[in-house]
Amino acid sequence: MKLSSRQLIIILILLGIATDGYHCKVVQFIFGDSLSDVGNNRYLTRSLANANLPWYGIDFGNGMPNGRFTNGRTVADIIGDKMGLPRPPAFLDPSLTEDVILENGVNYASGGGGILNETGGYFIQRFSLYKQIDLFRGTQDLIKSKIDNEAAEKFFQEARYVVALGSNDFINNYLTGVYSDSWKYNDATFIDYLMETLEDQLKMLHGMGARQLMVFGLAPMGCIPLQRVLSTSGGCQEKTNKLAVSFNAAASKLLDKMSSTLANASYTFGDNYDVVNDVITNPSKFGFENSDSPCCSFGRIRPALTCIPASILCKDRSKYVFWDEYHPSDAANELVANELIKKLGFLQVDPTNSPSPAPASEPTPDPEG
Repeated sequence: MKLSSRQLIIILILLGIATDGYHCKVVQFIFGDSLSDVGNNRYLTRSLANANLPWYGIDFGNGMPNGRFTNGRTVADIIGDKMGLPRPPAFLDPSLTEDVILENGVNYASGGGGILNETGGYFIQRFSLYKQIDLFRGTQDLIKSKIDNEAAEKFFQEARYVVALGSNDFINNYLTGVYSDSWKYNDATFIDYLMETLEDQLKMLHGMGARQLMVFGLAPMGCIPLQRVLSTSGGCQEKTNKLAVSFNAAASKLLDKMSSTLANASYTFGDNYDVVNDVITNPSKFGFENSDSPCCSFGRIRPALTCIPASILCKDRSKYVFWDEYHPSDAANELVANELIKKLGFLQVDPTNSPSPAPASEPTPDPEG
């Protein structure tokens, strides 16, 4: 039987599908805490760590709360945008499907979550890193049922991974005096405990295909507005900052070791401590006017632990390093993201995806209406 040119083309296309399987798109899988949460906690109805309130999200999209614990974008949002990667939706987003995962990846980050399961227990509901990895395992099962195992393996190995936790393990665990970790460990042994746990978690992710992974370091967490206002002097809590420096040194060493011992692993440590410390110490050098108090606050009543509808907003959100008592502003997140991109030499994965612009600060709404 003689085949027409049209029939030959169809057969070749079908053969290509049979041999190549699903065409993988490079996406991100993000594991983290409130600095990376894009909406998971808004679906955890009993969680006390929640950003589903005005004025969160005021400089993002339609200006309505979207689950991000800031006025605009997260550092992971901005880095992903500039690398040409799609923004992964929250795991608990009701619109999440296998097709959405294949196109955009998933964000498992949860406000209040930590490397340790016990961290942030008083928030009632939050995803620890172990829980987030367990959810990722379920995601893999979904994708394997959608496409064949070989294509799924390729998809997960080509993806990019971000792990950004640790500050809650100190601020909402070790330093509180509430949890047993506070008296069970000293500074050095607690960091050893964190590193042993993180190593186990990263090995689990490697076993599930994570090959290109970045762990974000800790910023000077003793200088967040909450830590300052709780100090007697109003200055940074140096003990807390020293813990961040020690954590970063240990995590960097761990990532170097894992990159050299795990097969095909490219594990990077993103240390932003110095640049954030510089911004906090010399805000005017970077175009900021305030680096010690939150843009969104409850007047003189501090600390108001979250930004609420009755809060008063600063006049120019782009001039504040901190959005609320815990979290940086969009402007600060953009600066940190750009410094990490420069320091680590990130290349665009898909140059056709243009980065989103930084949101412009709109006139501050009157909380009284």
